[in-house]
Amino acid sequence: MAAGRFAAAASRWTRRGGGGVIGGRTAQRLDPRALRRLGEHRTVVLVTGTNGKTTTSLMLNRVLQTLGEVAANDDGANMPDGILGALISQPHAPYAVLEVDENYVPSVAEALQPAYLVLLNLSRDQLDRVGEVRATERDLRAAIAHLSGTTVVANCDDPLVASAGLAAAHPLWVSAGQNWRDDAGACARCGQAIEHQGVEWHCACGLARPTPMWTLDGDTLNGSDGTSTRLELRLPGRANAANAAVAVATASGLGVPPKLAAGRLREIADVAGRYRRVPLDGRAVRVLLAKNPAGWQETLPMLETDSPVVIAVNSREADGRDTSWLWDVPFEDLRGRQVIASGERASDVAVRLAYAEVEHTIERDPVAAVRECAPGAVDLVANYTAFRDVSSRLRDA
Repeated sequence: MAAGRFAAAASRWTRRGGGGVIGGRTAQRLDPRALRRLGEHRTVVLVTGTNGKTTTSLMLNRVLQTLGEVAANDDGANMPDGILGALISQPHAPYAVLEVDENYVPSVAEALQPAYLVLLNLSRDQLDRVGEVRATERDLRAAIAHLSGTTVVANCDDPLVASAGLAAAHPLWVSAGQNWRDDAGACARCGQAIEHQGVEWHCACGLARPTPMWTLDGDTLNGSDGTSTRLELRLPGRANAANAAVAVATASGLGVPPKLAAGRLREIADVAGRYRRVPLDGRAVRVLLAKNPAGWQETLPMLETDSPVVIAVNSREADGRDTSWLWDVPFEDLRGRQVIASGERASDVAVRLAYAEVEHTIERDPVAAVRECAPGAVDLVANYTAFRDVSSRLRDA
């Protein structure tokens, strides 16, 4: 732990990074069982899914702080090194809320034996790095089957999540909704078509939507015990309401009353810079993160009706090199708006916008693209590394 802290401090002092990853990596090299050791005697909550991990983890962190100190990887370092770094930085916290990349859940969960595992959603993302989402579901299902003491909180409206969650010894089902169905049209178990009837879904093989214990209805979260809690979030969009529903349900299992949990969530106005308005030369720039088709489908309705839109897309290793996902985003919804294609893959974005019949211009520098817009509100939607870079530049501007 001392070596990990020293490495993290050195990284920050030399401005080579935030220190979380190198600190965990150093500790792991010195003690391969460090993650298991540092997870003992804590109540650990792991949060995973294609979209919403950072937001839901932040929500649970804020809520569980009512019970005690919480260790959290709130810098977004969600692979084993970053998770270990978070535990090293807060070695005495009785609670830990840790977001985990879907592909590392089996190894991290085996080491930490969490009290709760939260499954938000599953859809395609970074196909060149991750592979097909069905392979991810199979790996999660196998891992969950070995977590005999873990409560798995899962969105029963997502057939892929439900398939994995049904392997749990202690499932807790939340009906949080699902707008994106393109990756769950066929059964994860047998490959036959999933039949939808309203919120219900089923397959001929017997896989079907589990009965929820918590149901999100608009802005209200209803429990099967008759409780009803208004969320009234400051964060925009249906997806954030779904994240909040899962967070409240999980916190309730840990002893936090739903109304107290919802009250804590109302204090959150931004998530690591997302949704916050940043001034830039007379423009109020709101930066949003969207990194895959499912995320874009939730983000597009959040955009201001009359605001210019800057779309910034990179394709570095952390984003995934393959940008074919752009063709599954309903950019047709942006017709009639001022749209600027930006980022390292601005040309790819421009081609997609052209086929969507969206008039646009190209400016590869996202900050310069914002300055091309008239003074007033501007929405800048970026994928992972583009979001990180532009957020840093706006802070320094």
